[in-house]
Amino acid sequence: MSNQKKIAVFGGGSWATAIVKMLSENLETVGWYMRSEQAIEHIKENDHNPNYLQSAEVFARQLDLSSDINYTVENYDVLIFAIPSAFLMSELKKLKYSLKDKTIFSAIKGIVPETGLIIGEHFNKEYNIPLKNIGVITGPCHAEEVAMERLSYLTIACEDEEKAKFIEKSIQSWYIKTKISDDIIGTEYAAMLKNIYAVAAGIAHGLGYGDNFQAVLMSNAVREMKRFIKKVHKMKRNINNSAYLGDLLVTGYSTFSRNRMFGNMIGKGYTVRSAQHEMSMIAEGYYATKSAFKIAKDNNANTPIIDTVYSILYDNKNPKKEFKNLTDNLD
Repeated sequence: MSNQKKIAVFGGGSWATAIVKMLSENLETVGWYMRSEQAIEHIKENDHNPNYLQSAEVFARQLDLSSDINYTVENYDVLIFAIPSAFLMSELKKLKYSLKDKTIFSAIKGIVPETGLIIGEHFNKEYNIPLKNIGVITGPCHAEEVAMERLSYLTIACEDEEKAKFIEKSIQSWYIKTKISDDIIGTEYAAMLKNIYAVAAGIAHGLGYGDNFQAVLMSNAVREMKRFIKKVHKMKRNINNSAYLGDLLVTGYSTFSRNRMFGNMIGKGYTVRSAQHEMSMIAEGYYATKSAFKIAKDNNANTPIIDTVYSILYDNKNPKKEFKNLTDNLD
């Protein structure tokens, strides 16, 4: 891929802000679409996002900021989407400019609620983007640690290795290390599933379970993830690699994890609605649970952890009773 290709980021949240920061280390200009005109004006004046990741310095002189999604799509070649999955469809409905001939990279660690598809599959099936023009940017990597320039690792997955290497070159720095993968589907499913397991870890913590149980829960979660992904996309992969196991661990254990935070509130007795109201950020695991539960059933996958989280979030079952049942099914 030519180095003349221009990259833009879509989204105004913490992960979008972190990606813009990473790209700014290497590129003279980064396109950045976000809905909020107020946030755009603040960034232009103060060089940081007023709503998310305020400690991350992003220099306005390097940014082509716009609240018009069509302007950014029209003027940029490589589009990195970091819009929460729950809002992706409503944002894409604004498009008047074609995505044809664009390269799409998903940095969304979720699933599109309306279609039940992971992001890459959504762009492929709904917008006819060839799989060779679709990629995934996944962790283990928290936006907050990028802001602090702490050593972090990213996996760039794409069928077209040249496109993956282009993103790798554009995003790596002294504090960002990268790895290339050809498992687009598997890494994206893993990024979606780990949020559900982080919700489970949070619920367990809120219920008072300790570190011993958390270790058992996470070891069972990685095996469940392996079974799930193998059912939906069978190929040779090492589930212990950082894109799978590493991303699961950091999301399940870190205090930065919004999904763990959401689960913790549920475990402490919050309703789903009250927990969502208290949080200023989207917990992707909530939306992913419904779709993952259906996919697991459709593919006859054995997923007791996903089943438990679904019963609590969507069937309004008692978390204490459901986790007691779960403990009898883990090893």
